[in-house]
Amino acid sequence: MDLLRHLRFFVAVADEGHFGRAAAALDMTQPPLSQGLRRLEQHLDIELVHRTTQGAVLTPAGRQLLPRARLLVDDADRLLAESRRIAQLSGTTRFAATTALPDRVVTACVTALRPADGTVSTTIGSTVDLVADVRSGICDVAVIEHPALVDGVEAGPVVKLPRWLVVPAGHRTTTTERPTFPMLTGLHFAHPPRPANPPAYDALLDLLRERGLDTPSLPAPDDRAVLAAVAAGTSFGLTTTPPTPTPGVAWLTLAPQSVALRVRVIRRTDTRGQADVLDRVLYRERLR
Repeated sequence: MDLLRHLRFFVAVADEGHFGRAAAALDMTQPPLSQGLRRLEQHLDIELVHRTTQGAVLTPAGRQLLPRARLLVDDADRLLAESRRIAQLSGTTRFAATTALPDRVVTACVTALRPADGTVSTTIGSTVDLVADVRSGICDVAVIEHPALVDGVEAGPVVKLPRWLVVPAGHRTTTTERPTFPMLTGLHFAHPPRPANPPAYDALLDLLRERGLDTPSLPAPDDRAVLAAVAAGTSFGLTTTPPTPTPGVAWLTLAPQSVALRVRVIRRTDTRGQADVLDRVLYRERLR
């Protein structure tokens, strides 16, 4: 749970006395604000706000906790402002990329961002965590998987990158002229777990179901884990690793457009230049 972000929700609601106005002040829509505040209350195991037809009223517990929440939010803002000042003085660009992004694209992004007299710090993580890092100011720019919840950050255009379907060597799809998704029935789907990016996870499983395949998933956080699960003979998966001789693994050219990796650049409002650089890198690597 991003505690600081949810405390910001609480402080905004307390200041505005209304969920709609608080959402507008935070530059987001009302449903995720309301849901986030409920998650904070569940996390703290205490009710903070009474929801009324006139607006939002703090509970006695909410009134007691508000000063502490405000201190934490204000201290975090000062810390982030100071870290940005230090990073700018040292010429460091703070870049982050989803674990789904191919290694060659990560290195291309870092190389393009590196200034002549500065450095690039790089973080690799889940899309959910990277959105939180950019929103809070820990990172300047990031490449994340699409779709994703991107409230509170600036988001660029969606770009499709090549991704391949991999199956166990000798699977029946490898000897069929026109393999189909239903032929993968009986195998688990090796894929990063849902909490890494729920919207992308759900969209991909919906796509497989539309193609006639409804199969259980097997958590595999990165390409290495996916290929290992496939080589074990129990799973199929998606990888950004191009076809290459790999024991126990076969690559299929099944509907490449439908299994493409969709990514986009997200940034803070003051990092337009770095985001434009990353957009150009992704455009060069896009699916042809």
